[in-house]
Amino acid sequence: MSKGKVLVGLSGGVDSSVSAYLLQKEGYEVDALFMRNWKDDDGTPYCSIKEDFMDATFVADQLNIPIKELNFSLDYKERVFKYFLDELEAGNTPNPDILCNKEIKFDVFYKYAMNSNYDFIATGHYARIEDINDTYSLIKGSDGNKDQSYFLHAINGEVLKNTLFPIGELEKSKVREIARKKGLITSEKKDSTGICFIGERPFPEFLSNYIKKSPGPICNENGDVLGQHKGLAFYTLGQRQGLGIGGQKTTDNKPWYVANKDITNNIVTVVQGNDHPLLFSKNLTTKNLHLINPIADSEFEAMAKVRYRQKDQKCNIKISDKHLTVHFKEAQRAVTPGQSVVLYKNDICLGGGEISEVS
Repeated sequence: MSKGKVLVGLSGGVDSSVSAYLLQKEGYEVDALFMRNWKDDDGTPYCSIKEDFMDATFVADQLNIPIKELNFSLDYKERVFKYFLDELEAGNTPNPDILCNKEIKFDVFYKYAMNSNYDFIATGHYARIEDINDTYSLIKGSDGNKDQSYFLHAINGEVLKNTLFPIGELEKSKVREIARKKGLITSEKKDSTGICFIGERPFPEFLSNYIKKSPGPICNENGDVLGQHKGLAFYTLGQRQGLGIGGQKTTDNKPWYVANKDITNNIVTVVQGNDHPLLFSKNLTTKNLHLINPIADSEFEAMAKVRYRQKDQKCNIKISDKHLTVHFKEAQRAVTPGQSVVLYKNDICLGGGEISEVS
């Protein structure tokens, strides 16, 4: 007897391929959907949409499951990419992968599946879902090196009851082992590390197609001009590469890092040394607060991270209206407006918000 009808997002990668296989093995009735969320292959070597679709189709054939393709590129352009560009032009550093999960995979894709009479959607994310006191909670993936709850913190918690993460309990090495044993074509395919649906292309080159360059001075902390930047949108806090100010005569040979972006005066401020005090801050506030489930307390202690690969950090949290105020026990490096702070209690992801101010 079938456990239910599932529409799995089959991306052409090993994670979603194994997810589809495991669901099938567990007794679900599985269909696959390939989401085309970016414009067609633009002829560059960085666009892998055609290759990914072919791999997804081949895996579906190997598993003998039906696959369909839908084009969500207009939704992506209007609900993800436009916001991404607007935030960059405002001097922030947004994370399109978080917005893509919120707006596309767990909204557009989810609604399509529910309206098509599926019982569940499934994706190849390294995360888990648990029913805790009759409330579905988002839990970190068992593989600490691959946990993707950070990228999922902004999704609507209501979708969790109809969502499956088949590989959430597995380590990446086990996922590849399963793919090899099943003979899936994607078993050795490398993981994608580029922007969601855009691919692994040179970011400044890609960005220059959409945002005009607005040059201005690169200054040290004393206001001395060291060079010229291309525009604030092309830089992020903590950045070391691509500053073009090598060879400066200084008292030491420490590398330069972006410490501040002055929107009003169009100035990038840089400092020397990975541990320079101006790179660190203890406090932040957010906009666009997202909570997976309602939280009764307005002030509490928890753990948080301000970037995907960061270890959880102890902090005090205050919730007011649609904002978070976070005070870290220890100063954090390169806390960046536009990025997200994500909150945790043990392994439970509570939600988070977009960083707006730092001090």
